[in-house]
Amino acid sequence: MTVRQRLLLVEDEPTLRELLSASLHLAGFQVIPAETGAQAVDAVREERPDLIVLDVMLPDFDGFEVARRLREHPVGHHGTHPPILFLTARDAAEDRISGLRAGGDDYVTKPFNLEELVLRIQAVLRRTSGRRTDGLLVVADLELDPGSHQVTRGDQQVQLSPTEFSLLRVLMENAGQVLSREQLLDQVWHFDFNGDDSIVASYISYLRRKIDTREPKLIHTVRGTGYVLRRPRA
Repeated sequence: MTVRQRLLLVEDEPTLRELLSASLHLAGFQVIPAETGAQAVDAVREERPDLIVLDVMLPDFDGFEVARRLREHPVGHHGTHPPILFLTARDAAEDRISGLRAGGDDYVTKPFNLEELVLRIQAVLRRTSGRRTDGLLVVADLELDPGSHQVTRGDQQVQLSPTEFSLLRVLMENAGQVLSREQLLDQVWHFDFNGDDSIVASYISYLRRKIDTREPKLIHTVRGTGYVLRRPRA
């Protein structure tokens, strides 16, 4: 029997919530509905969904605040929160970037095509899935296990969001190679930001605060080019 992946659908408009719930159920997902930010935070703790479809405009606090609270108080598997797909009528580039900086993994604007929404959900689940069985990645005292989604630096476990994990994985798979912001956008986020690559700098900053808390520093900026995760010189 196929196990349905669990989606937390946070949408305060009843008609749209019912339509999306029915459509996502037909697409093979188990849907957990919520209509406020507070309900969403509680549902993540209680239900442990595989992904959150999160409306930005909610009656109590917005979806960006939901994402921030989940980032500050992770409750998912291995100390992370589930991946987040923002769903909103706000389509300005700064809104998309704000959502991704808050901890989102994708951003779909209304009105949208239901088939496209399902495909975007499936894409986020594929790239943030912990079911990969690839080999352990090791750089100096930093270890990343794709199978268990665990990261350690020395003897300390490091808690990362799904997007932070994906970014670190790309950097470690290409250790010693400078990757441009455009390459990282393509390999980690898989969509276009119309030339605005500031989201990469934000997530590099998040990683540094978690990974480079000790010497030697591993994540380096190559000015005018991009970023590299580099083994320390002997």
